[in-house]
Amino acid sequence: MVLVVAPTNSPVPNMSSYQSEYNADEQAAIDKEFTRLANNKSIYLDHAGTTLYAESQVTAAAEQLQRDVICNPHTCRVTGDYVDQVRFKVLEFFNTKEDEYHVIFTANATAALSLVAENFDFGRQGNFHYCQENHTSVLGMRERVQARAMYMLKEEEITGMGSVPSAANGANGANGSPPGDNSLVTFSAQCNFSGYKIPLAAIAGIQKQGLAHGLGKRVSGEAAQTTDKNNYYVCLDAASFVATNPLDLQRYRPDYVCISFYKIFGYPTGVGALLVSRRGAEAFRKKRNFFGGGTINYAYPHAMDHQLREVFHQRYEDGTLPFLSIVGLLEGFRTLERLVPKGSDVATMERISRHVHGLAQYLEKQLRQLKYPNGQPLIELYNRVGYEDRHRQGGIVAFNVRTDAGPFVGFGEIACVAALQGILLRTGCFCNIGACQRYLGLDETMMDAIYKRAGRICGDYYDLIDGQPTGAVRVSFGYMTRRQDVEELLKMLHLSYLATKPQQRLQLIEEQAGQLPKALKERAQRLRPQLLQLAIYPVKSCAAFKIEEGGGGAGAGGTWPLTAQGLQYDREWMIVDMNGMAVTQKRCSELCLIRPLIRDDQLVLHFGDSPAGVSLPLSLADQAENSSRCRSKVCRQPVEGLDCGDEVALWLSQHLGLEGLRLLRQSSQRSTSNGVRQQQKLSLVNQAQFLLVNRSSVRSLQFEESLDETVDRFRANIIIDTGSAFEELSYKQLTIGQVQFQVEGPCQRCDMICINQRTGERSPETLTTISRLQSGKMRFGIYISRISTANSKEQQHLTCGDVVVVN
Repeated sequence: MVLVVAPTNSPVPNMSSYQSEYNADEQAAIDKEFTRLANNKSIYLDHAGTTLYAESQVTAAAEQLQRDVICNPHTCRVTGDYVDQVRFKVLEFFNTKEDEYHVIFTANATAALSLVAENFDFGRQGNFHYCQENHTSVLGMRERVQARAMYMLKEEEITGMGSVPSAANGANGANGSPPGDNSLVTFSAQCNFSGYKIPLAAIAGIQKQGLAHGLGKRVSGEAAQTTDKNNYYVCLDAASFVATNPLDLQRYRPDYVCISFYKIFGYPTGVGALLVSRRGAEAFRKKRNFFGGGTINYAYPHAMDHQLREVFHQRYEDGTLPFLSIVGLLEGFRTLERLVPKGSDVATMERISRHVHGLAQYLEKQLRQLKYPNGQPLIELYNRVGYEDRHRQGGIVAFNVRTDAGPFVGFGEIACVAALQGILLRTGCFCNIGACQRYLGLDETMMDAIYKRAGRICGDYYDLIDGQPTGAVRVSFGYMTRRQDVEELLKMLHLSYLATKPQQRLQLIEEQAGQLPKALKERAQRLRPQLLQLAIYPVKSCAAFKIEEGGGGAGAGGTWPLTAQGLQYDREWMIVDMNGMAVTQKRCSELCLIRPLIRDDQLVLHFGDSPAGVSLPLSLADQAENSSRCRSKVCRQPVEGLDCGDEVALWLSQHLGLEGLRLLRQSSQRSTSNGVRQQQKLSLVNQAQFLLVNRSSVRSLQFEESLDETVDRFRANIIIDTGSAFEELSYKQLTIGQVQFQVEGPCQRCDMICINQRTGERSPETLTTISRLQSGKMRFGIYISRISTANSKEQQHLTCGDVVVVN
């Protein structure tokens, strides 16, 4: 279902800069193979995940299975001949031959990487090097390699090796290393996050010169020696690259090449390959830690004696091969050659490379032109070198969407919008956390915040933390991607974000959420802002008692009750001096160090980090039994209260250094008139029952302290995050969970926000920053009051995670 209706004046993307790789007959033949996309009203843009199979391809594969007797190759020679044909075709596809490379069939590229990790012989001094922007499966190699040390390399540290002439390739042992001391460098030919291509000339440079001492970040093992004389080998993760690009193993000679065939053909799945050069084969261990059926000449059951087969690839293909899938690859090769025939001087994969790059280049240019009426770009692109050079950039475009005010839109929302319009794309980190870290600028602290503290996992839709995206949106192209597919994506982005207001878009997604897959349906229910945190201030001007989701003790589960005055126990006590006047942080900033704790039926006060404290009964009736009545004022209004006794008075005076302090508890309600609306019952607050602060607004201040510290300065009861700074200043009414609120107006700030609520230190620039952002005004946060309804006569609660709806 279409999310929004296109206005009659919606712009049509200008395709004049796009030149099709295919002629009309070729395009028609390709379109005929993928009619199921139109039948299912789908736009497929995740070819980096897997490309799509042609309909005639699977028809021909099925006909072969019905026609031929294909069985276990140990039994049927015909099957063995088919498998040998596929090995030959794989070598031909990569422009090499059997006296240069072995073909070992695996389950996929991941299994090929695992095979290298298990069998590469590092010797005593060998190191394992990998690129930061590697697929997760490369990181998994670290668990199996037996290297002296492991190093993470930046992409530019690998690219720098590309200046070594290719004639130097294959210099095994040229560094004078003792036999068996080998180092392994693993990197991706094409980043599956951004589509950036590392120049393959780096392969020869690494093999000839190795890596400079001190290159990369050591992540485990012993420090490298000052002189590294190891032989260097290269393992190329080519799964993403070979799907849409030619790999010429005559020109570039990595020692190991890992591929998955479904990336190239779409069908069959469950089969990949490890290509091992003759040089690479010499660096494999002579003895395996495991052998399976078909890999040995014999194995004694009565003794630890066995003999591996002589043919190299047979030693590593454990058990019966997935022979039906392997045979199915033949039709995959034929289909590509038939649908994208080679030209006079351009091979099939070269043409596919030009096709997907042309689409990506066009899309990137069009995305840069998408802007809001205020000039704010809609798209944040993630790319290393641009899209001008096909040899450095493939058919992948990674990006995030921004609001008209600048903050990011969560990629989960984009996934929902796309799914509702039948556009299949990918979001997240795409099993490449290192690329996410690099392109999104995530430092190690932020990585821990995302994965260890927030509990995000690969593949989920936990897309924003404090406004920082944890992943991106990726679109990627295959040989069957059409110009119209790019147009539909651009149309979706324009109509859903440039031509639709956020509240309307969210409402439409919620109304159609039932049509989404389960994971996206759950994300659609969390698109609107949520109540992140509740904070009550039992003692006026003292520290907060915070209620958070998952917290224990009082407020367990992040829920807190409401009373006629606001949040239960909020500003119910206040400290007064010997004249009965309220003491605030303006006079005594150390008040913020008095930390309240509500536990069972007691209010316990601590000073700073001291475990010792003083306790008071929460029950007003218990308090009244042994308390004298007294009076004070809040905002010039008289307040009647109960004196809480000498013990707490002495404790306060000792810790705050002021004589004659007393603690007063409110014993009767105050009310305030708000014009045409009903009177509101108030605790010892200044103006309204609740103060709401938007973390996005706080984030815009960019103070040199943690965001949580800055949020604490504003002493709010209700904390949300809308993604847009100062959006809350335009609110009139809102609903949080089942509770309705009226906005009383913005909070006019004083110099109390200059006090760091964790240390008591003052930083006067706080007010200056707010004044600058608000054009001289001192507004920050909004006062809200609960609207009385039939439900409000019953006990109501606010719960962290409640959805915030602006009415």
